[in-house]
Amino acid sequence: MELILVGDVEHLGRRGDVVRVANGYGRNYLLPKGLALLSTPANRKLVESQRLAQARREAKHKAEAELLAEEFSRHHAVLSRRAGDTGVLFGSVTSRDVSDLLSANGIEVDRRKILLEHPIKSIGNYRLDIRCHAEVTAQLLVSIVPEEDDPVERLKKQDDESNRLVAELEFLVDEMKAAGIETPDSDSG
Repeated sequence: MELILVGDVEHLGRRGDVVRVANGYGRNYLLPKGLALLSTPANRKLVESQRLAQARREAKHKAEAELLAEEFSRHHAVLSRRAGDTGVLFGSVTSRDVSDLLSANGIEVDRRKILLEHPIKSIGNYRLDIRCHAEVTAQLLVSIVPEEDDPVERLKKQDDESNRLVAELEFLVDEMKAAGIETPDSDSG
């Protein structure tokens, strides 16, 4: 039996593929579940038009993701946390903290799209990858600074103040390393 897949079917094919299957499998499973259509000229034409529409939507989403990635590259997130003399945080900064900061500034990003392998546990500068689209990854500069009197959580455009803050943090981390204090996860960048 020849069928056109309406959705992805594991171990069989992807949406829009024309597949040959056993009559019983097609008649008793794929067709009743709505996973496939009979391979007729009308159905092939319908599936092809759906595939083109999906390709256009995908191209639009990718273009939007590229714009968002460009916007992320122009921003600098600054978060303060209580830290010891060695630069190790009392706690950590997670993808949820970054997501909350972005949300507070009107940028909705699912925390699971912020690619942070391990929580940040020391002061320093970090470049976090954010998956905007399957094919587009953005980078956001995040600086974790020692908390003073008032906690700081802000997202700002990269400018001279950002460059100064990044340089100060790099200097502070270098001083700690020179003093023999190891900062476990700082990858200044």
